[in-house]
Amino acid sequence: MASTQTPPADYEKYHVPESSSLAVRATIGLITTVFGAALVLNDMTFGDSEAPSSAKWVLIAGLLFFTATLASWFGTAIKENIQGLNSAQLSHSYVLGMFWFIFSEVMFFAAFFGVLFYVRQLAGPWLAGEGDGGRMNGLLWPGFEFVWPPVTTPQESVGGVDSQLIANNGVFGTSERSMAFADAHHWYQWLPMWNTIILLTSSFTCHVAHAGILKGDIKKFNRWLAVTVALGIVFVFLQAAEYYEAYQHFGLTLNSGIYGSTFFLLTGFHGFHVAMGMTMLLIQLIRSVKGKHFSASDHFGFEASSWYWHFVDVVWVFLFLFVYIL
Repeated sequence: MASTQTPPADYEKYHVPESSSLAVRATIGLITTVFGAALVLNDMTFGDSEAPSSAKWVLIAGLLFFTATLASWFGTAIKENIQGLNSAQLSHSYVLGMFWFIFSEVMFFAAFFGVLFYVRQLAGPWLAGEGDGGRMNGLLWPGFEFVWPPVTTPQESVGGVDSQLIANNGVFGTSERSMAFADAHHWYQWLPMWNTIILLTSSFTCHVAHAGILKGDIKKFNRWLAVTVALGIVFVFLQAAEYYEAYQHFGLTLNSGIYGSTFFLLTGFHGFHVAMGMTMLLIQLIRSVKGKHFSASDHFGFEASSWYWHFVDVVWVFLFLFVYIL
């Protein structure tokens, strides 16, 4: 029997979106992107530079498909919000969703920092013969002394890849210089320092933009958000310049032993996240300037993007300390 009970005065309808294939499509795009990235890294380490490879095209196709899917998905969510379909309950679910997304990113980088800790505190000293577990390694890698950044790789200490008894899985060499502050010729030419200043400044300008939208000052919001986006773009360009310097002038590549691998793993993924965060903020800026989508009480798209941007800044502070300083 149908209920004839009148809903309470504070009752709020909850919008349930129609069935969609967007989640499945996003998964396919993400898997293709990760698979393509793995192929590219494999080619960089073990591939034949003269033989044609489709790895980069797999990566590009995955990125384009994934990006197009997200654009369609977010566009649908924006239209629903403009139509007034988003209830307080649904808005709260967006907050929780962003919270868990950022938490997953925290765990993502925690795994990478864990790798760096394991290499520097455990695996490296063991390979040099320290501890009970290092006695056999001292016989396998005679002459190897572990310091950070490594002066020589275990492979070089035994005379090269042909003299390796085990783990013959590629040719590795030590870089001429590291990206640490100790190897910088002049402090004012040390790019990581400038990138740190830029990111911390961008976090402040993002906060100012947030304060502006909370007061309903759209002009202030647009102005400071534009500055934040510009600083993000500068950071990406400076990191590209740092990578060029590492490859062309320092001999630091992905094949430069464990130091090169961990350096590009941590800073590369962070740089990708900066590019993502900058793109998210740029989209919010376009929405505000062109679409007039935001107000003091309705600006979750920007708010979520700002949370992500502050998270990226915090990660960089830890990267700066443990990759470049300590």
